[in-house]
Amino acid sequence: MRTITRDDIVLALTMTGDGSSDFDLNPGGPSVVSKKEAAVLVPIVGGAQGPELVLTKRSKTLKAHPGQISFPGGRVDETDADIPSAALREAWEETGLDPKTVTVMGTLPSHKTVTAFKMTPVVGWIDHPWDAVPNPGEVEEVFSVPLSHVLDIHRYSVQSRSWLGQDRHYFTVPFGPYYIWGATARILYGFAGRMAHATAS
Repeated sequence: MRTITRDDIVLALTMTGDGSSDFDLNPGGPSVVSKKEAAVLVPIVGGAQGPELVLTKRSKTLKAHPGQISFPGGRVDETDADIPSAALREAWEETGLDPKTVTVMGTLPSHKTVTAFKMTPVVGWIDHPWDAVPNPGEVEEVFSVPLSHVLDIHRYSVQSRSWLGQDRHYFTVPFGPYYIWGATARILYGFAGRMAHATAS
């Protein structure tokens, strides 16, 4: 894959397409109406070796998704001006990322979760790495992955595990010791597909 540019990302974000769901690989599941809005930031940092994606490892003490790899983000509050504002606020609270250093490039299609959230990924560009300050109550670690890794469609695989007595299938895109899976991997898989079209020549 050639070096990814900001223009490539902007082009990918202008493409139309359907959103994704936790049920994409598990048809016939319960009908879930997504009434709760959530926003996550997809932080991309420019670097000499190419752009990098910043992710978080959730605290093991959390009741929801403990220890999992995720984007910084959370529920949209009434005080948030809009979806991007919510994503930036959550990223600041979880990782210490100054919203003023982020250029919002656009959004990816929303992802509906089994917990009835409609999650909107907001893609943001940061020129330089920041000194992350993980919120100890929510985040165990903040780390980065080469953007080229998660945008390589061939690095994805579908795996499964038993959940509530049924086999549940999900996307994965591991990187070193980090097992990236579930909704995070599904959103990135869709992003990778868009980027493949944007960079095709």
